Amino acid sequence: MKLGRLNHVGVATPSIADSIAFYRDILGATQIHAPFDLPEQGVKVCFIDTPGAEGAPGGTQIELIEPLPGNTSIAGFLEKNPQGGQHHLCYEVPDIHAAKAWFERQGKRVLGEPRIGAHGTPIFFVHPRDMGGVLTEIMETPKGGH
Repeated sequence: MKLGRLNHVGVATPSIADSIAFYRDILGATQIHAPFDLPEQGVKVCFIDTPGAEGAPGGTQIELIEPLPGNTSIAGFLEKNPQGGQHHLCYEVPDIHAAKAWFERQGKRVLGEPRIGAHGTPIFFVHPRDMGGVLTEIMETPKGGH
């Protein structure tokens, strides 16, 4: 199995509104999607598109993640990193169940069963200790591309 393209970089933030202002006003982001709650995962999410090379399509997304009340994983991350920061990398795969089986055969710790993520496609996470210190999200490639 080989990982597909890097779909997004997850960035935990104590305030999506403040982070949107930073990406827009300081980094010049022009494509900012509307924030939305993902109560099944206990987070509010906002995607920011980055352009491809020289403005071409095909860039990567930044996924801003703010904990909803009761979320312990993102809230815990923010306790250790009060300003927020990189939380995870997300790679696409063609078949989420085949990918999960492959990671498990390699002895990697898959964190839970596949569930629907913010893009509306199945995802799972692999423990950072098994991924070179990086929490890694594996996401089934959205139908119709990206």
